[in-house]
Amino acid sequence: MANEIGFKSYCWAIGTTSYRTDKFNMSIEMQMKLLKEFRNFPKNKGRLWAGNNELQAEYYEFLKNKEFVKGDAPRPDKDAREKTSGLRDIGLLDDERNVTAAGEALIEISQSEDFTSDNLLEIPRDSYLYFKQLLKTSNEVNGKNVRPFVVFLYVVSKVEYLTYDEFTYLLPLCVDRETTDNVIECILSSRNNSMNYEDIILSVLLRMENYKKALALLQEEEITEELICNIGFNRKSARFDKPYYILYNILKNIVFAKDNLALELYEATKKLTNSKVGGAWRKHFFSSNARSVIARMGLSVLNAVPILKVESEKAFNEEFFKIMHLFKAKATLSDYFDLNRRYFKITDIVLFEDDKVKLDVLPKCYIENIADNLLDIAFEKTDLISENAKLEDIHPCLAIDTDKLYQKLSRALGKNVTDKESARKVIKDERYTRFNKLIDDKFDKDTLITLFNHFESRNDDEIRTLVTDNADIPTIFEYVLGIAWYVISDRKGDVLDYMNLSLEADLLPKTHAGGGEADIVWEYEKSEWYPKHTLLIEATLADGSNQRRMEMEPVSRHLGEYCIAHPEDEAYCVFVTTYLNINVISDFRARRYMEYYNATGTDYITGMKILPIQTSELKTLLRFDVRYPQIYKMLDKAYNSSEAPREWYENNIVRETSFYNGQEI
Repeated sequence: MANEIGFKSYCWAIGTTSYRTDKFNMSIEMQMKLLKEFRNFPKNKGRLWAGNNELQAEYYEFLKNKEFVKGDAPRPDKDAREKTSGLRDIGLLDDERNVTAAGEALIEISQSEDFTSDNLLEIPRDSYLYFKQLLKTSNEVNGKNVRPFVVFLYVVSKVEYLTYDEFTYLLPLCVDRETTDNVIECILSSRNNSMNYEDIILSVLLRMENYKKALALLQEEEITEELICNIGFNRKSARFDKPYYILYNILKNIVFAKDNLALELYEATKKLTNSKVGGAWRKHFFSSNARSVIARMGLSVLNAVPILKVESEKAFNEEFFKIMHLFKAKATLSDYFDLNRRYFKITDIVLFEDDKVKLDVLPKCYIENIADNLLDIAFEKTDLISENAKLEDIHPCLAIDTDKLYQKLSRALGKNVTDKESARKVIKDERYTRFNKLIDDKFDKDTLITLFNHFESRNDDEIRTLVTDNADIPTIFEYVLGIAWYVISDRKGDVLDYMNLSLEADLLPKTHAGGGEADIVWEYEKSEWYPKHTLLIEATLADGSNQRRMEMEPVSRHLGEYCIAHPEDEAYCVFVTTYLNINVISDFRARRYMEYYNATGTDYITGMKILPIQTSELKTLLRFDVRYPQIYKMLDKAYNSSEAPREWYENNIVRETSFYNGQEI
């Protein structure tokens, strides 16, 4: 067609929607190591990646052999590109999929298994690296550069927080200074109910030249299927927009001829190739989504939307155009939400909680101090994307002024902060405030019991839904057990330190670090119910013979090594699992009398106190609000029992636990 208009991008995103993965942190770290290994094969050195479908397919097969991917991708080369493009975008790989200096730094952190903070923002080492990489990451949108994360930091500093809708539908529209300022103004106005986010999306789109031209064509040209396809800007092919021509004609007959075509309109929305878009059309027009109701009620089932009230063809065309592109844009933007969220979260400075997106307290203070300078770098590209650069080298405005940082933190929390040590203390207090709220909101007693039920039946999808998909199931089990024990201990004790887990900024678990220590090491001060002691809690989901093979040695080793290293401490271990193997019980009972030697055989202890317990009994203790003093007494009594292993657990754990059923504690 002579007046054909092409699609132009109106938003940014990080990574690719074709590659979404759970255990995001671990997935990145594993793939970085695997890609380095793959690229170091003699036959692969110097081979070009770009346009090399053979090499890309070989990489996919390598990932498959390493069990990083499962199944057979229809196009292995495409799958390999999708799995690596996001890492290239954030500078961990170069265009040829070689590991960059920044990527090497991440591999070093991962292999060291030391993720502790080494920076003034008090975030883990790997998160700090991601933070710096995202500050440098840029998209090209219609020939212009934009750094999505920098734009986010600027916007959120001006509006305090973003709702999920604002984060999803408005933030990615900020591709230049003018639009960014306009979106900020619109967000602040919309919170006073003067504009909703759909109006803002349309206001951004309708300022773009291609949308202006398309609307003018719709108003001036004869309406044909070709015209409707042309003004649809379908990125795959114009032919995919043919169903809109049918929609246009049905709606026009409804509006101007009052034809009873409600059912035909409903069926026409089903023909739209994007299911999200089709669903949006139906929600917009129909008060009921039941076909039988629509067939019976006819036009009376339609909502009183503006397009049904227009009196001129020009007004009809404009409303149709707006609906068409609003729902297309919303579908595209909603596709990017999860992607942007995953990348932003790996910095560990962004909180997604209470349906709001905001910055953690210390990073928030830092960003607010430099916010007015962020637009100086928000819309330009940097050559440092592949380097493990310092903040001030990325741009001088990013340098951290510690005095200003701690002054702002003092004002934010109402506490005196003068140095790194006092900053850590107030941040820790703030984290516990959020952690306790998280338990109240997300992990109450009933939810904990439900989760243990899911662990017992290995309903992994439900577990991820209730907790997170950024950790594997064993890690989540340890995390949930830590929360349960924190509740049992009347929320006393430094549980965030006791759990040897990596946590995201929102205090949910993530998987990447190796083990070596007990899962949870809990320190109890002396009380009227028990002496000062240390409790090691070991957790496993292994059962049957696997449990015996995998857990008997590590559990006794962890407790033995701890006791040798801390001879002055009284220490014991609780082993928690969903199903206890009888030989594991027998082994742990026998440890009461066995010697345990250190690696050199020069030091040893005699006897270890290891008490196994199933989640079935732990659930009972939670259900009836049994607290640690009673549990300590029960376990101590069980330890001193002399019954045979088979009868021991039933008589000393199951029976004693069930005693609390219906009893006042």
